Amino acid sequence: MGSGIDSRRRGHRVPAAGQIRCDPTNDDREARTPNMPKSEELSLDSRTAMYLQATQFVADLHQRASFDTPKLLSGLIAGAAESVPGAQYAGITVTQRRRGIETAAATHRYPVMLDDIQGRYQQGPCLTAAALQENVRVDDLVDEARWPLYRGAALRQTPIRSILSFGMFKEGVSAAALNFYAESPSVFDDESVNLGLIFATHAALVWNMMRRDQQFRVALVSRDIIGQAKGKLMERFDIDAAEAFEWLKQMSQDRNTPIAQVAQRVAGGDSSLLK
Repeated sequence: MGSGIDSRRRGHRVPAAGQIRCDPTNDDREARTPNMPKSEELSLDSRTAMYLQATQFVADLHQRASFDTPKLLSGLIAGAAESVPGAQYAGITVTQRRRGIETAAATHRYPVMLDDIQGRYQQGPCLTAAALQENVRVDDLVDEARWPLYRGAALRQTPIRSILSFGMFKEGVSAAALNFYAESPSVFDDESVNLGLIFATHAALVWNMMRRDQQFRVALVSRDIIGQAKGKLMERFDIDAAEAFEWLKQMSQDRNTPIAQVAQRVAGGDSSLLK
């Protein structure tokens, strides 16, 4: 999807400062020493422009997709893959105790394949970043010794050599990491880390929005089902709404079953619960 970001950068290249208007303030000029080489001034302006560009992209994306969080998340990692110096692909790895490892979003099949490998061997840089909520960088997978089973399978099945992972969140039995990949070795540097952190922070915020939206939808469905079940009980036993809800609560406690599931059975006409 079009992201408004300059074409993908390889290696350590960064966009020219002229691509975004970013005039230094008086404070910026005073902060520079009089003897600072001109090349360093240009480099500083380029880095500032790059950070502003990434921030503006995220702000624009939020405005365009503020009511579609899955689309927002996909757009975010697409822009991240184009923005982070050295990155070719990006993906989000999510780990859950019962559901295992999933790829929540990806810009290419390689992130999905690498997550499958991590799930198979229960090791890898993305799992480590998610579990520890730290940054993990692999300069060259060929020389990597931390995850030998993952390393061997990843090199056999994909051309990926460089990996950069950021812990996104860890809550209860769930954790996630934002990951960047490249086919060339040693492409990620400090600029990659700094920009990656910006995108990881925003990705975590979007993920939280998605989770709250899902919880809200589930709550609405549960409320409707409970209302239907109460109506059936009120009609059948000639009781009021408060009494019907107490009946549902008691059935839930007796069977050690969530009240929404009990209500669903009652609303569906399961008379065995009423005996």
